[in-house]
Amino acid sequence: MAGFENRRGQDPNAPGGYPPPPGPGPYAPAGEPEYFAPPGYDDAPGHTRAFTMGEPAHFADPSDPYGQGGDNVATYRAGQTTAPPAGPRLHWKQLLSGIALRPGRTFWQMRDHTMWRPALIVTFLYGLVAVFGFDAARKDVLDATLSASVPWVITTAVAVTLGGLTLSAVTNTLARQLGGDGAWAPTIGLALLITSLTDAPRLFFALFLGGANSFVQLLGWLTWLACGVLMTSMVGKSHDLPWHKALGASSIQLVALLMLFKLPLI
Repeated sequence: MAGFENRRGQDPNAPGGYPPPPGPGPYAPAGEPEYFAPPGYDDAPGHTRAFTMGEPAHFADPSDPYGQGGDNVATYRAGQTTAPPAGPRLHWKQLLSGIALRPGRTFWQMRDHTMWRPALIVTFLYGLVAVFGFDAARKDVLDATLSASVPWVITTAVAVTLGGLTLSAVTNTLARQLGGDGAWAPTIGLALLITSLTDAPRLFFALFLGGANSFVQLLGWLTWLACGVLMTSMVGKSHDLPWHKALGASSIQLVALLMLFKLPLI
């Protein structure tokens, strides 16, 4: 066909044909155009040519390292993320204070570190005191004998801890299904700490004022909103998700906390 004829109309193998291009490398075989064979590259080991989806490397804009300028197509760069690298593991004191005072920085730093010991201990201690935040349960525990009340309190603490683990695992699973890439252990550990620490102010005043007190109920709503903000921020940073997906991943755990610890007080 005319489109596949040699540009000079000559056979390079025929007598009098043009000579092969200088230097190593293959050139176009007989009957095929020269532009099908870029000189100096082949598929032999050590000679494979690297192709890009944007401009050639020597024409690329050095200020646009991702090749997204002009009409270029953005090149996929595996393993890259907008998140900063995780920092060293925080001591448990710095971890607890960081969630309250420096939440964003703490979530970035601990998103690749496990924290089972502080998370489980804090959640278990919260469960020990949680029973006294309900007026009826507190009255039953205080009226019972010591031998009957201690197992009741410990059982409640274990149930709160297991429930927190389950809800936190659901949050991590939803985050992964929504496109997140975070690790499950840091997500669960941070979720346990967030839920326990944010409800601590309500629980403290409920011990003295009672769970039905209007101030305690208002404080409960405020701390629940704070829990939602912190949980959304944590999931977003741990899984590299936008805030609306992070909130969606946290929604089941937040609703469960509202029904278990807030609505029974109203």
